[in-house]
Amino acid sequence: MKEEQQPEDNLGDEFRTLGNNLLGALRSVWDSPERKRLTEELETNLNEFSATLRKEVESFNESPTGQRLKDDVDTIGGKVRSEINDSRIKDDLLSALRSANNELAKVIERWSNPSSDSAQQSAPENVDSENSTPQSEA
Repeated sequence: MKEEQQPEDNLGDEFRTLGNNLLGALRSVWDSPERKRLTEELETNLNEFSATLRKEVESFNESPTGQRLKDDVDTIGGKVRSEINDSRIKDDLLSALRSANNELAKVIERWSNPSSDSAQQSAPENVDSENSTPQSEA
């Protein structure tokens, strides 16, 4: 009878050993310096991204375009509340959206070409406020 129970005991022991080994391996990986370094690096990069994004939003809000957009949105809100002509609201909304899209395109270009960032910042802003396209391209 001992011969029949012995394979079952060995099988159970092997599964317990396997479970303990897997648990030990997971603990080793979790406690490894590499995992800790990657976690810290990820956290640092996410914090930097958040700070950069916050800075860009603040910069946009303080920019003339951001102020124009805020004014446009305020104007549109007032007109909606006043029940002004629908076509005029649409034109104002399109103007505000164009301004936002142009400013976002500038941010994308600035992030895509970091070497030309200082040249872009010092260049005057030549934007036609009626159709929101650069005057040099018109």
